[in-house]
Amino acid sequence: MQKKLRMMLSVIMGVSLLLGACSNNSSGTNSTAPGEQGAGASNVSQGSGQHTFTFLNYSNPSWPYDQNWKVWEYIKEATGVTLDVQLPAGNLLEDSLSLTVASGDMPDLMWTQSKAIADKFGQQGALVNILEHVDEMPNFKAWMEKYPTETQNVLSADGKMYVFPNEGLGESNRRTWMYREDVFKELNLSPPATWDELYETLKALKAAHPDSYPLTFRSGLRFFYDFSAGFNVPAPVEVTKASIYFDATANEWKYAPIQQEYKEMLGYFNKFYQEGLIPKDFLTIDTKMWQDIVSTNRAFITLDYMGRIDFYNTALRPDNPDFSMQFMAPPAGPGGVQRNAYTATMEEGFMISSKTPKVKEIIKFIDFFYSEEGRKLASWGVEGETYNGSAFIEKYADITDLRKKTGLSTDGTYTWFDFDAHIAVSSPEYKAAYEQSPKYDGEKQALLAFTSEEQQILNTQGDSLNSHRDENIAKFIMGTRSFDDWDKFVDEQKKLGYEQILDIYKKADERAKAAVK
Repeated sequence: MQKKLRMMLSVIMGVSLLLGACSNNSSGTNSTAPGEQGAGASNVSQGSGQHTFTFLNYSNPSWPYDQNWKVWEYIKEATGVTLDVQLPAGNLLEDSLSLTVASGDMPDLMWTQSKAIADKFGQQGALVNILEHVDEMPNFKAWMEKYPTETQNVLSADGKMYVFPNEGLGESNRRTWMYREDVFKELNLSPPATWDELYETLKALKAAHPDSYPLTFRSGLRFFYDFSAGFNVPAPVEVTKASIYFDATANEWKYAPIQQEYKEMLGYFNKFYQEGLIPKDFLTIDTKMWQDIVSTNRAFITLDYMGRIDFYNTALRPDNPDFSMQFMAPPAGPGGVQRNAYTATMEEGFMISSKTPKVKEIIKFIDFFYSEEGRKLASWGVEGETYNGSAFIEKYADITDLRKKTGLSTDGTYTWFDFDAHIAVSSPEYKAAYEQSPKYDGEKQALLAFTSEEQQILNTQGDSLNSHRDENIAKFIMGTRSFDDWDKFVDEQKKLGYEQILDIYKKADERAKAAVK
């Protein structure tokens, strides 16, 4: 497969060279020789001069945008570029992007948190096709050869690229099981290795702490792929969409909610619910409620982003020195496989407006981030000022503290990231989790690209299918619908069109495979 992907990239690059030669954006200047590496700061600055690009970015509530962050100064010094940052009127970047594109008055650069958004606006003609400019980006060209899968994953259904791929910081999205080691030791319990052991462990925790909900998670059914992975039913990360996954063993695409293994998982959750081992209002537990339950000794096993290990330990140990949230290996389902869903991915990235007159300058600017020097700066900052060797100079409490104080690894400041920078400011517990977690990785699910017609079906028929799915999964868990109705539920899902949705995924997969033959 890797050989085929590299062949695909060769074709892409050949086409991009031809397109680039015919591009109206060419100024007649000689671009850097293809494949030239380590262009670095001086070359970028000389090629771009001093430029200002308007940039629609995102402000994360956990580390709100700050125009005084050091990272903007570092980027300007390295590239000669100043980013004139605009923020969404509300909290939703997607809404601001839609309004901006509809108005036709777009900034030079835009940040997206979703590849689907990039494909949508790109196919409407609002974004630059990056593949037309690969010959002007020697660092990016080399990066594409090094990361063919990541490159393929950002291609649209029409074979174009509307968002720049990124690699490395997706590790921050890794999700895993975790448990209260101090409470387990107090009760002489061991981390459960199977779901049967999980059930018995939860009962023991409940007996010792009657007011607790030993297994607590947030966002209702949104992250249920975390649990289903242990049952060999790894529904995709975008679980709010169709729960389609590729079964590598069977070599076919499947619809997760109708599988027998999925039913078995729901059977466990039905027992958990009936016996008070999960909250009765699990469907409406939001982040704040979840944090309150975990931090007040009412939950002892959870599943979330791995960074939550440090989040809880840092916040709660001052008042309770024994508090110890630790990584837990995923319990094995009936198939005997200990597996987490693979979530160490990220779709966020830069998009270039088709309206900007500065395409050539922007291309040179972003190419810097795909150089080793660009990766180092985006990850660590400036040597001697923010870091020395493989350690930060200032003592940061955690990643959030680093981001708030410097802006490093915040949206709009990276494309290629060295995750060792995050590990450098993490606790021993997090570092141990980072080392152990990959042992339990499930298979990566392909990021497929859909045509506008296919997307329309997914947005309409797919929504009806998903609503029925979620409603009935909740009923099975809460016992308001009997598992005797399982076959009837499967038939209802069939009538709502899961086979048609499945066919769309199959066709999208066939297109992707055809591109690499």
